[in-house]
Amino acid sequence: MSTHADATASVSTADRRALFWACFMAIAATAAIFAVRGQVIGAWAHEFGLTETQKGEILGVGLWPFAAAIVLVSLVADRIGYGKCLFFAFSCHVASTFILLFAKNYWWLYIGTFLVSVGNGSAQAIADPLVASLYRHNKTTWLNILHASWPAGMVAGGIAGIALGVGGGLDWRWRIGMLLVPIVAYGILMLGHRFPVHERIEAGVSDREMFRETGAIGLLLVLVFLFGEFARLLALPWYAGVLAALVCAGLFGAYTRSLGRPMFLFLLFLMIPLATTELGTDSWITSLMEGPMKAMALNAGWVLVYTSFIMMILRFSAAPVVRLLTPLGVLIASCVLATAGLIALSHATGMAILLAATLYGAGKCYLWPTMLGIVAERFPKGGALAMNATSAVGMMSVGIVGTVFLGLIQDRAVETRLHAEQPALHQQVVISKHSVLGAYQAVDPDKVKTLEPAQQSAIQELSGAASKGALTTTAIFPAAMLIAYAGLFLIFRRRGGYSAVALAPPPANKT
Repeated sequence: MSTHADATASVSTADRRALFWACFMAIAATAAIFAVRGQVIGAWAHEFGLTETQKGEILGVGLWPFAAAIVLVSLVADRIGYGKCLFFAFSCHVASTFILLFAKNYWWLYIGTFLVSVGNGSAQAIADPLVASLYRHNKTTWLNILHASWPAGMVAGGIAGIALGVGGGLDWRWRIGMLLVPIVAYGILMLGHRFPVHERIEAGVSDREMFRETGAIGLLLVLVFLFGEFARLLALPWYAGVLAALVCAGLFGAYTRSLGRPMFLFLLFLMIPLATTELGTDSWITSLMEGPMKAMALNAGWVLVYTSFIMMILRFSAAPVVRLLTPLGVLIASCVLATAGLIALSHATGMAILLAATLYGAGKCYLWPTMLGIVAERFPKGGALAMNATSAVGMMSVGIVGTVFLGLIQDRAVETRLHAEQPALHQQVVISKHSVLGAYQAVDPDKVKTLEPAQQSAIQELSGAASKGALTTTAIFPAAMLIAYAGLFLIFRRRGGYSAVALAPPPANKT
């Protein structure tokens, strides 16, 4: 592996190819890890006697270090070199895998999951800016191709999980052990190759100038979600996280003397509905397909494999799409398809759900990597921090707020329909609850269990129909983004059209 000094030399075609595939395999490994963790948590609980609280703690430590690592690594990646950071991610992945394979109790599982989460975040923080540096004249296309790795990892993890579960299933350690395949692959691919430096380093852009692109408001948006999650984990009041975020963002703003670039901040806020559109509705689509898949005697896990495969193929084919539509055109078209797909899903029945899911999948697949491409192309001074702040806001917002909001839509749809059609049952099973979004009413599963079988079936049928209909409400997210991206398109058209910003090299020293 090269040193940071070596990275100043030009990157050869062989280096570029190997490092791209190293990043691809690193993200594929991250996706497979997410898939496998969900598959083995039940086996861990059985073998090590975990309580539900301990299971939640292990699942939680698989998430928050991920987000924290993305932010922290972003602050130093451009300066200390991508090679060192990617090797750190590799070390965390290898160490965590062996800790989990030889786990003896809860704390082994906790530490192993913590390390793998840090590795996941570090790999994610490096992959995007590294590929943007390798292909700085065609960033959006190559970031789309790079992000085909996530569905590729989900496809591989899903198929392996189904295969290992046949006939009663093999020991969970087989699933953990298979993660070494993509991990070792990206470790080998990065050996002996020269890593590039980010173009902002080559152009002599200082760290303070990089920080100015994100600014106090941009960092505040990241830290509100991050510290808010810390406050929840530590059982602190919600305002403790907000106060900590305000203090840190204020100090950052005093140092940078910048609130952030207005257009970058606009894109950053758009990541909240974007992430909810792409990630938040996946669980609904999978559950909607369980009935038709069961009728065909097929494992419902094939739904995830199918939709991930479609996304993988489309992202590999991004080059002609980006050339034809431009990055903003891709986002506009994606929002149209995603909106239509969600509305179609809310009305489709039987196998027509599969067609609607395909339409929705085609719409959402380009959203995330194309947004990263636009950030990389329009704000190269922002370096790794700008790109990873964008990803961090998307991932944390959907996990902390987006999925809660989508669940709230479902609960309200079920409660409203139950009140209208079965008022007597409504009084028996509906209770008041609270969430981060406030008070709401929902069906209590424990109370449903006390009902007669016929009443339980009626509520299940009504709940399924109401939840499915709520997808129409979810279509508000891509529809709102459509308006926002159309506005950006018109702004750039008045300026002569969308184009990437190129940083000029620093002037040569006179002797």
